Amino acid sequence: MENESKMKDPVLPLGRPTVGSAPGPGTTGNWRTSRPVFIEDQCTKCYQCWMNCPEGTIRVDAKGEYPYVDYVYCKGCGVCVHVCPADALIMEKE
Repeated sequence: MENESKMKDPVLPLGRPTVGSAPGPGTTGNWRTSRPVFIEDQCTKCYQCWMNCPEGTIRVDAKGEYPYVDYVYCKGCGVCVHVCPADALIMEKE
């Protein structure tokens, strides 16, 4: 029990493997069937999509900018679509 109190909180990695994926580490490849697409006119820049993306593929370049999806790493899970309170994201077939 003493050792447990000395343990640090674990740092959980993003879902990007470092070896063995093609065409590069952590890339989606050609297996994604749908992808999230932003409707900027509806986006309120609340960044819920960015905060909830399990792969960390929603990007925001600067505060106040619209978020965008890094499709190289996006797995198409749709979490961002489900958490968006403004319905500013839709899933589109590849």
